[in-house]
Amino acid sequence: MTVNESKLKGCYIIQPNVFKDKRGYFFESFNQKIFNSKLNLDIDFVQDNESLSNKGVLRGLHYQLGEYAQAKLVRVIKGSVLDVVVDIRPDSKTFGEHFSIELTEENKLQLFIPRGFAHGFIVLEDETIFSYKCDNFYNKESEAGVIYNDKDLNINWQLPVSDFILSDKDLVLPQFKNAEKC
Repeated sequence: MTVNESKLKGCYIIQPNVFKDKRGYFFESFNQKIFNSKLNLDIDFVQDNESLSNKGVLRGLHYQLGEYAQAKLVRVIKGSVLDVVVDIRPDSKTFGEHFSIELTEENKLQLFIPRGFAHGFIVLEDETIFSYKCDNFYNKESEAGVIYNDKDLNINWQLPVSDFILSDKDLVLPQFKNAEKC
């Protein structure tokens, strides 16, 4: 696998080695020993999540607070998304900055998101399957988030706002400047 750090410290783009032939393809989507060695980390993922969404669904920007903060390893199994992370670590040089990357079933890229980041994605095609590993268990009382259309963050979600499909919860998240920080 090839690992490259994004413009946000600690957030890595991972390209697995994909082996293709006339039968199709094969790749190791996760190997803890190699992952920890390449990223110089000691991550123990404890929960896997998966969602199925249609084009225009926007999920985020979410994170967990305090002892329930989560690092994530995200990827697309089918379809495509624009994946977005925001650095919410007050002591970070990139605090308040965001990074986005297209994750697709074709490019098989993965994104490692450390604790201290808000995360969200918008689905770019119907029937997209999104998968992610978490290094901590979900805790409803520790949920936090930032509104997707925050003026200061100015995220380009690539689709017209009229196409967005959001949960009621995501429509009332606070602006970045008012959101709880990790």
